[in-house]
Amino acid sequence: MKNYTAITLIAGSLFSGCLMAQESLVLNGHNLTVTDAWAVASQGKHVRIDPAAMERMKKSNQLLMLAAEQGVPVYGLTVGVGLNKDKSLFDAHGKLSPEVMEASKAFNRNALRAHGAGVGPDMPVDMVRLAMVIRLNTMLTGATGAQPYVAELYEKFLNQGITPVVPSRGSVGEADITLASHIGDAMMGEWRVIVNDKVIPAAEALNKAGITPLDPIGKDALSILSTNAISTAYSAKAIMNAQQIIDITPLVFAMSLEGLNGNISPVLPQNIAVRPFPGLADSAKDIRDTLSGSYLWEKNDTRPLQDPLSFRTTVFALNEAKRDLANAQQMLSIQMNSSDDNPAVILDASQEYADNSQVKQYYVQGKDIKGAIYPSANFEPLPLALAVEHLSLSLAHLSHNSVQRTLHLSDDHFTGLSRFLTAKDNAGHAFGAIQKPQVALHSEIVDLANPVSLDGQVMAGTIEDTFTNNLYASQRLQHIVDNIAVIYGLELLHSTQAIDLRKEIVPQLAQSKQTQALYQTYRKVVPFVDQDRIYTDDIKHSAEIVAGYRGQK
Repeated sequence: MKNYTAITLIAGSLFSGCLMAQESLVLNGHNLTVTDAWAVASQGKHVRIDPAAMERMKKSNQLLMLAAEQGVPVYGLTVGVGLNKDKSLFDAHGKLSPEVMEASKAFNRNALRAHGAGVGPDMPVDMVRLAMVIRLNTMLTGATGAQPYVAELYEKFLNQGITPVVPSRGSVGEADITLASHIGDAMMGEWRVIVNDKVIPAAEALNKAGITPLDPIGKDALSILSTNAISTAYSAKAIMNAQQIIDITPLVFAMSLEGLNGNISPVLPQNIAVRPFPGLADSAKDIRDTLSGSYLWEKNDTRPLQDPLSFRTTVFALNEAKRDLANAQQMLSIQMNSSDDNPAVILDASQEYADNSQVKQYYVQGKDIKGAIYPSANFEPLPLALAVEHLSLSLAHLSHNSVQRTLHLSDDHFTGLSRFLTAKDNAGHAFGAIQKPQVALHSEIVDLANPVSLDGQVMAGTIEDTFTNNLYASQRLQHIVDNIAVIYGLELLHSTQAIDLRKEIVPQLAQSKQTQALYQTYRKVVPFVDQDRIYTDDIKHSAEIVAGYRGQK
């Protein structure tokens, strides 16, 4: 079983406004990991823009403005956005006059203002910072066309602890335009920000930090607001936390199998080889390794030939969750390290299909620069949204099996132990009532696992007729993860109790090295239930152990 770092699923932001003094993370548009991004978001790690990436931004901005000079129609620059794509903002005619430049600035300012239309509670500081470092990185691919100062502002905001106030709801998942725009509004000094845990006017924060407000022009506004960075941040946090749940699953399962006196036969390699689904052999090996040294490998005349399905089939549920996690991580990495801009500003674009007049019109040629500006659908995050939904569904299966395993551990018919795992001298309820929160949380998960990527309405004069709801899907995934931490915690409460009751019968009962380590960690926090007590704190501490346990081989 892997070692895993502690990830607090239920704690708030770790960022307190005091930025940590440590080596800066260098961003170049292509190398951002979730771990690094989270260090910036939650621990105040500084960022530094790679000079080569900044040069790409400079050149792509030059290419964009050259296109405007040459009268090339550019979405969001020389023509409007959405239904207004056929509306000219100004007529360049080969010259960017002061009047034309001012018209562009006015359009940019109004675009950032008009798209600031979020709802719901404000995002936590760490989540806004996570979104900002993701957007800064994707901007550094050089495909946005924004002026370099926009990237510099992201860098300054992150490093100086200036966090725009951003609502947490209101995105349909085709770029988070009504949410991300608040970041641009703050950069202009027209909104609110959080500094050292206090909400202050953005203009005041910029003035105190000595930062010149953004005077957006060209494609600056569109580059700031037309991004999936907000929803991607929620995807990243949820996927990161889902890994902790999946990594600890073999151990939680192994503890319950020991508590049940269960049969290891379903995970034997001979059995698994009969149906060689991708990854299944490795998942079964994870469980076998976790149980290495356990008494379950020794014949026991009281052990049933067949355990309940929730025990026998967990290896399949675990394997599918692992596969969905790997796919989600791959989609997330691509989303975090590539441009989701429309139009796409491509320096030195290939000449593929350029012999067709429809394609040729997108090319721009200058004295020292060339490329193309393509209308695109790169804002579409469907690959990530579907990966998030698939992961949600597979985690729901893990939740189901956990709840059923826990219910069976309370049943003396299956364990041969006392009903509801009642201690010898306890004349009370024991675990008779605490099944209910587990079942209730799983009922929530069943609902949360339903797909939402198809829910929506046609908007913007019917031109915007698709949606992914990736923000909502990702928030639902995080809710699922939080619930499973509690569900697994309740399972541990039962399995450790069952193991202790078995040790009363067989004092030398051998656990595996890994289950023994978790058992000892758990018992330091949650003691054996010898008499009825209030379980609320036990449940809370159990969930915290699931969320933060560091395994050992």
